[in-house]
Amino acid sequence: MPQTPHIEKHFTSSEIVRDIVIGMSDGLTVPFALAAGLSGAVDATGIIITAGLAEVAAGSIAMGLGGYLAAKTDAEHFVSERHREEVEIKELPEHEIAEVADVFRAYGLNEEMTMAVTKAICADDKRWVDFMMRFELGLDEPDPKRAAQSAVTIAISYIAGGMVPLAPYFFSKSAQDGLIGSVIVTLLALFIFGYIKGRFTTTHPFRSAWQTVIVGGLAATAAYLIAKWIG
Repeated sequence: MPQTPHIEKHFTSSEIVRDIVIGMSDGLTVPFALAAGLSGAVDATGIIITAGLAEVAAGSIAMGLGGYLAAKTDAEHFVSERHREEVEIKELPEHEIAEVADVFRAYGLNEEMTMAVTKAICADDKRWVDFMMRFELGLDEPDPKRAAQSAVTIAISYIAGGMVPLAPYFFSKSAQDGLIGSVIVTLLALFIFGYIKGRFTTTHPFRSAWQTVIVGGLAATAAYLIAKWIG
């Protein structure tokens, strides 16, 4: 009987999604809270726009740099750990062979098969080190372009997110009108962003959407109330 071919679909760009989530979530939330706070203190859209744009510029640079440094640190950590493993298979081969065998025993292989596979892996130093990096340390070799890509992705995502809560102020005569528009478009954007994020990262996209809305809404509300109280 002919069978329908089984085609597996897995999402494999988790690092890119992570960078977009980091940049977009902060970009939507921080400028939103800043604009709401300023709206509670002043009634000048020009000041709010200027402060908001300055924050978006500074935030995107800071977030992008943070992403760059984090990716560079991951790459340096991988190189350091790989060098350590290369030294250990030279100086402590029996210990490292035992660690490889323990991995296969944990998967339920019998002793004869475990030793045969272990011997095959340890026959080649590069394959041996690759195995230890992946299955002992859980480390995959980072893309050498990862740091720059991460920085750019986070920065652009932050800018894209940050312009959403500021946009209504460009078309409003008063800060309060701008705030109302900002609340509407930003909460909608947070919901859509949270849903899309949930589609990629969880099995509950609507829960992710509402969680994102609540976090962003609480941040803006707190900033607005504090500004009103101080003012």
